[in-house]
Amino acid sequence: MGAKIPVTIITGFLGSGKTTLIRHLLENNQGKRIAVLVNEFGELGIDGELLKSCQICPEDGNINNRIFELTNGCLCCTVQEEFLPTMQKLLQSRNSIDCILIETSGLALPKPLIKAFRWHEIRSGATVDAVVTVVDCAAVAVGAFASNPDVVVGHREADKGLEHEAHLKELFEDQLASADLVVINKTDLVDKTTKVAVETLVKRELSGFVKVIDSCEIKLEPSLLLGFNAAAEDNLNDRPSHHDTEDDHNHDEEIASAHFVLDRTYEPNELLRRLRLLTQEYDIYRIKGFVDVPNRPMRLVVQGVGRRFDQFYDRLWRVNETRQTTLVFIGKNLDTAAIRLKLV
Repeated sequence: MGAKIPVTIITGFLGSGKTTLIRHLLENNQGKRIAVLVNEFGELGIDGELLKSCQICPEDGNINNRIFELTNGCLCCTVQEEFLPTMQKLLQSRNSIDCILIETSGLALPKPLIKAFRWHEIRSGATVDAVVTVVDCAAVAVGAFASNPDVVVGHREADKGLEHEAHLKELFEDQLASADLVVINKTDLVDKTTKVAVETLVKRELSGFVKVIDSCEIKLEPSLLLGFNAAAEDNLNDRPSHHDTEDDHNHDEEIASAHFVLDRTYEPNELLRRLRLLTQEYDIYRIKGFVDVPNRPMRLVVQGVGRRFDQFYDRLWRVNETRQTTLVFIGKNLDTAAIRLKLV
């Protein structure tokens, strides 16, 4: 059968930088044949499309043979229905794959996925090389997941948007507890004092052997992220979870995604103005999508976390491709019809 395929699970909350990290690994693969599983929260495959557009093609010339999008729900809930058959398909091609990257949804618990590598259908062919947890330093700095807000500089005052945080805080802690490596990303968006405060908060949730590194744009050397040989499925007891004593777990049913396919163009600044207004009106955690900009041959990528946005052009529109604006919103108690009216 040969050696097991090493699998790196990349977890982290919404907008922390997971897709950017995987895209960088694909672009700097050092000759490794990498397969990717992307677990999206929502029906539109924004993250999967971003990875496919990085232009790193496998030997067979078809990137779709290496990038799989799982969109039927968080992997921690659909691990048997969707993850298992996809992994079995990959294991059938094990001679053409050097490693596998799995990007979990920002709302997924890592531990149920790690447990799946104990199943006999997977165990003989693959092992969890490491769990890498990506932390949005700027988000944590405003108190989004602080167990003790007093240690975080610049935390926000209590308001109606905080009623969901008990659930999200547990999810954040579970993602840290499963980690072999933690990447504190977006450190350029905070000052030195705030960065130290976030590092202190994060390390408080970790066991002593877990490494923590800082990043601004998450363009890290592959050698830092691959080759841990952790076999995480064999030491689950060292990765405590808030849900260890539960037979099953539930996501906050009020957290949902809303997706929009719009046959119109937007000037980037005008669209950002509308999106920022929406984040003030609704409890929106994440916005991401592709935008058709008038008189521009390239597709614009828009990504937002809370009220913070960035944008870049990722590729040319293809000749036979329908130019549309596609946006995904992830948040709590979203009024899809009202949001659509404010977009059109």
